[in-house]
Amino acid sequence: MRTLIFGGTGFVGLNIAERLLTDGQDVLLFDQTALPDDAASVFAKLPGRLQVVTGDVRYTAAISAVITQGIDAVVLGSAVTADAPREARDPESILQVNLMPLPSILRACKDAGVRRVVNLSSAAAYGRAVMDVAHVTEESPPQPTGLYGITKLTSEMIGDRLAGLWGIDFVSLRLSAVFGPWERATGVRDTTSAPFQITQAARLGQPALLPRPGVRDWVYAPDVACAIAEVIKAPALLHRLYNVSSPERWSALDWGQHLASLRPGFECRLVHDGEAPNIDFYASTDRGALSVERLASELGWAARFGMRASAEHLDAWCQSFTTSTKESS
Repeated sequence: MRTLIFGGTGFVGLNIAERLLTDGQDVLLFDQTALPDDAASVFAKLPGRLQVVTGDVRYTAAISAVITQGIDAVVLGSAVTADAPREARDPESILQVNLMPLPSILRACKDAGVRRVVNLSSAAAYGRAVMDVAHVTEESPPQPTGLYGITKLTSEMIGDRLAGLWGIDFVSLRLSAVFGPWERATGVRDTTSAPFQITQAARLGQPALLPRPGVRDWVYAPDVACAIAEVIKAPALLHRLYNVSSPERWSALDWGQHLASLRPGFECRLVHDGEAPNIDFYASTDRGALSVERLASELGWAARFGMRASAEHLDAWCQSFTTSTKESS
């Protein structure tokens, strides 16, 4: 199995790559950003074979050159996750990255005989539909607001239409609030996850000050990668759309306080009167959870990491790089 991941050196792309390489598969990463040195070191020890191609997804020639015979699956992970100021300042770039490459990619996949295309969509496609509800299923009418959610929903629709016309196996996965290993600020996401910001505060020796508890169906990146790996290898799929999330919701505050219990001296709490928060939730309200019943019943996938387990795993993961850096210096 050989999988091509567009946006492969981004946060989610690296988690997918690590999962597939651990399974002994061949992985090709396509991105403008270089592979981080730490990832290169870790991936070199895994059984699968890795290739990295530097390129811009907006150029058709680059797409055609990288999608050739021998690619079994393609993962569409290139995206600009923009906040409102960037939307107002530069909507053209958002659309150019999030939507315009799709026809060229799918045409190349058709010509190369790619077995399956996995489109990484987002809970942002639901928009207002996830507010003030307990659970959201794939049948819930989407109501996206920002350009990111609008382009994600549109990518699903364009992909479904062209896949039907061209006979391509195309599936979209709506990912919930992803956090975990390999997350970093790259400039394509205007707001990193709250758990990442909390972890960064701990690394810098600063308290993490939250404006509210921040309840969501946070989902750990290795769990997301496992779900995507299952979708890639499934012989056949019954649906063209699946939610990927955690079956439980927890607050970023509880998560951060559990992290604080693992790091003496670190404090994670709500802001006091007169204090400014240093943790940004991006949205001003909490949202309901995405139902994962469809994915669980069809492929048997379930998230393994809950609130405590994800904090403990991520803390150990971060500490391992801190230790290796000290040992090599």
